[in-house]
Amino acid sequence: MALHHPCRASVDSFCFFLPFSSLHSFFFSWRNDHNGFSHQGPGFVDAVLTKRGCVTRAYFPVDANTLLATASHCFNTQNRVNVIVIDKQPQLQYLTIDEAIAHREAGISRWAWASTDVEGEEPDVVVVSCGDVMTMEALAAVAYLREHAPALKIRFLNVLNLMRLYSPHIHSHGMPDDKFDALFTKTTDIVFAYHSYPTTLHQLVHNRPNPARFHVRGYIENGTTTTPFDMVVLNKASRFHLVKRILTCCKNAPANTQQMLDDCKERLAAHSKYVVENMEDQPSVKRQLSARVRHRSLERMTRSEELGRVGADCFLAHFCG
Repeated sequence: MALHHPCRASVDSFCFFLPFSSLHSFFFSWRNDHNGFSHQGPGFVDAVLTKRGCVTRAYFPVDANTLLATASHCFNTQNRVNVIVIDKQPQLQYLTIDEAIAHREAGISRWAWASTDVEGEEPDVVVVSCGDVMTMEALAAVAYLREHAPALKIRFLNVLNLMRLYSPHIHSHGMPDDKFDALFTKTTDIVFAYHSYPTTLHQLVHNRPNPARFHVRGYIENGTTTTPFDMVVLNKASRFHLVKRILTCCKNAPANTQQMLDDCKERLAAHSKYVVENMEDQPSVKRQLSARVRHRSLERMTRSEELGRVGADCFLAHFCG
């Protein structure tokens, strides 16, 4: 990638170069099963971010349809270095192909079906995800709060095009300030579940209003050959860590906040004990996503011809028990 980047940047500078196909790099992380720590390397994304914005792009599709929409776009570009970060494991299906295409074009979208706020009104907290595993954990956190704190107004956003977080004067894909503020607000605290290093995300948003309100969870160089959920627990980016952070920074904290904080602490302790004794995740972890999310996933998958004839029941059973 380091060799391709300056060459492709030169194409934009000199008219006598003919356009040529983009370089596409598919990158996997978090779920590497037996490979463990040796294959956890999200720092590759950091390297991409140091290159010229006229060339590099980084995408984080969260399901099959967003991967299809992203790949279709990238394969039709020229003179670019496109990095697509996606898990190798089966995923829940969140969006139809039409929704996925619209999401790819926007780069960052509010998922109304996962939110509990009223569009156009100020939420109590903004929850943002970027990356497949982090999106699953963020949705599970919101599902927990929907059940235990239904009055809490949560806005759920998903970031597909990482470069949209940049200010427009830094990167051509950067989101204009007015659109950014409409999604993220200017004052509400933001809990961000990010695929890579939290410090990288802070670098991307440091020009945005009040960047100190971004509370980022992500990969912090913890973990080895262990279970999928234990990886996010060890990196303090699990659904229960996210719930705890949401409750400590949101407006209008629920009356039962302390009970929920204690419950999350107990669930994390129970996980740590169970995973050592059984060398697998608790069945309840796979069922943590609410029936609302599981039903939508089944609905989206069965409507999508692009996914092929995959057994929906088997697909959901893998994650939801």
